[in-house]
Amino acid sequence: MANLYEQISAARQLLGLDEEACLADIEAQIKTLLKRWHPDRCVEQPERCTEMTQRILEAAQLIRSYCAHYRFSFREEEVEKYLSPEEWWEKRFGDAPLWGEKEANPADRDKKKRRPGLR
Repeated sequence: MANLYEQISAARQLLGLDEEACLADIEAQIKTLLKRWHPDRCVEQPERCTEMTQRILEAAQLIRSYCAHYRFSFREEEVEKYLSPEEWWEKRFGDAPLWGEKEANPADRDKKKRRPGLR
């Protein structure tokens, strides 16, 4: 009998999943495959469709079981891997301006542009 990794890898490949997938991707792929192979929708080869449906359901059960017992990391470094581009930028650079000093008040910028003596 194959070890757990080999079983999960075979199930993942049968379901057409990449080596990394979120729960939503897994469920969407299972649903897509079941719609495609459901015996009620398959007129030409009902035996083949029944067999594939059974294999898909078994693979889905194994993947779901693995996911149900997988220990998710909520460590900061793990969560930060999934920051949006805006969050990533903010985390690294905060309020640092891109060019020159950051002005406390945008009205100050207008004052600096005016020549002395003109109002």
